[in-house]
Amino acid sequence: MDFDALLVRFFGTDDIAALAPERLLDGVEAVRLQFGLERDAGRRFALWCLLYMLGAAPDLDEAFKDEDDRAAARDFMNEADRMIEDED
Repeated sequence: MDFDALLVRFFGTDDIAALAPERLLDGVEAVRLQFGLERDAGRRFALWCLLYMLGAAPDLDEAFKDEDDRAAARDFMNEADRMIEDED
């Protein structure tokens, strides 16, 4: 899944910083709903990553039954956090 396409699909824009707070919350809820309904592992992972970047991801044990998926999510979290720290 393309990150910009996800933003446009759930938030109506690829410029998430320009969103009003209520629109951001509505978009996050839409992503959470889709995450709960999604059965494709790759799409679920992409949705979880988007939620993580927005500070709204469910706990790994709740989100992923498979240990390999949880490990991939932990790797994503570590890399994303490292990149954010490098920017500071």
